[in-house]
Amino acid sequence: MILLTTGKTFAQTCRVSIGTTHQGHASFMEVYEYDYVTDKPSYPGGDCQLMQFINETRKYPEKAYQAGVQGRVTCSFIVNANGTVSHIKVIKSVEESLNQEAIRILSQMPTWNPGRVDGRPVPVRVIRSIPFRR
Repeated sequence: MILLTTGKTFAQTCRVSIGTTHQGHASFMEVYEYDYVTDKPSYPGGDCQLMQFINETRKYPEKAYQAGVQGRVTCSFIVNANGTVSHIKVIKSVEESLNQEAIRILSQMPTWNPGRVDGRPVPVRVIRSIPFRR
């Protein structure tokens, strides 16, 4: 965790693992934390539209539904400076088929309004839960 000062704003950043290099070394990306940016990234149309998108896109895995598996899959993802979503990771699991469905939903999201620090678009780590209820 790093505390950056950019002009008049203090913004907390963190390193997010983005895989490995072709030489097998861990690769990281420096991103801003959601609560520490001047303007938070936002889904087009706001949180109500985000929930509508999730509800319309979600396909409850049949076996999990029949078995009564339910809960919230919590994921982190990066909203890049251009608004695209990347580096989706499950941070609180429910069951593998629900985890995979949450990743599928998040990977289909449209471009967000990017987060900003002092008016400049920056990559921001966002954490959201995808609910699965019978």
